[in-house]
Amino acid sequence: MTSVLLSRRTLLSAAGLSTAALGTAALAQTSPPQGRSWPTSWPAAGPDLAGTPAAPVVIPSAPEPQGIISDASFPLWPEAKMPDAAHTEAARLVLERGAPGGHDRAILHVNQPILEVFRPAVPNGAAVIIAPGGGYFRLAIDKEGAAPARRLNQSGVTAFVLNYRLPADGWASGYDAPVQDIQRAIRLVRARAATWNLDVARIGVMGFSAGGNLAAAAVTRFDDQIYAAIDAADGLSARPDFACLCYAAMSMGNRPQGDASPGDLRPLDQRVRSGLPPVFLVHAADDDTVPVSHSLAMFTACKAAGVPVEMHVYQEGGHGFGLSLPDDRPASHWPDAFDTWARRTGIFG
Repeated sequence: MTSVLLSRRTLLSAAGLSTAALGTAALAQTSPPQGRSWPTSWPAAGPDLAGTPAAPVVIPSAPEPQGIISDASFPLWPEAKMPDAAHTEAARLVLERGAPGGHDRAILHVNQPILEVFRPAVPNGAAVIIAPGGGYFRLAIDKEGAAPARRLNQSGVTAFVLNYRLPADGWASGYDAPVQDIQRAIRLVRARAATWNLDVARIGVMGFSAGGNLAAAAVTRFDDQIYAAIDAADGLSARPDFACLCYAAMSMGNRPQGDASPGDLRPLDQRVRSGLPPVFLVHAADDDTVPVSHSLAMFTACKAAGVPVEMHVYQEGGHGFGLSLPDDRPASHWPDAFDTWARRTGIFG
């Protein structure tokens, strides 16, 4: 089996970053779990196209902007109109940590952000834009993208999985690059609501870990003008109508060395003010990657500002559980709790 010599150190060096320069950010997978180290390279997949969480393999994938998890997808930005388009591109890389029958893929390098569409059999008019986690270094596109999208479809919700740009790739806007993407995604879904029979007042966001940080930024920074309008869609509001934040990091940690981008790195709970949309929080008390204190801070800030908020903290679950826990673990039932909350508040009809 040949080895694909695309190590994390190599990738970050190409982006003008170093492993040490990422600092001690409280985001999932920005640093390896205690007792583990990052691989020096990822091997190419064998004939079975299977890998493991500890030993992912590179699998073939369609070129951008084609999607990975859905046959229906569309780019966020018109050709040559994306902010920071002048960028040293590394080709999209897809790592398999499972098998074709039970995918657990991770995407590295997003040069053309897209939305992958999951449509329910009977839509209820609500929509959710999903931001997978991955430490702003990769996207856990299956367990924190496709899986929640299919679960939302069961509730009649139209789901859009956001493949957003990753700050580790060295975008000039730094951590604002993915915020530009999620703002644009909300506006595009709102502009095209009639295509999917959506209610423009029931378009929300859901994010996991680093994707939860991005979803929280969509809530608290919706009115930040961080890119120049390019079409009529950008005249619409980027404010989501609700948010589900799953083991979300509220602080970014240290800015990477040499990153002089204008992004605001204040903890997002410090940006909460009255008038923000309702928030639903999910966390495990034994999360040692993003401590539960992040969600507690967001909950406290929302309560103080009069923002409707509900929080579910589970005794166990660790970090990055998504929809992967067995049924006998209480944290596995968080999607049901979110569904109940969304129906009770009228978001899901």
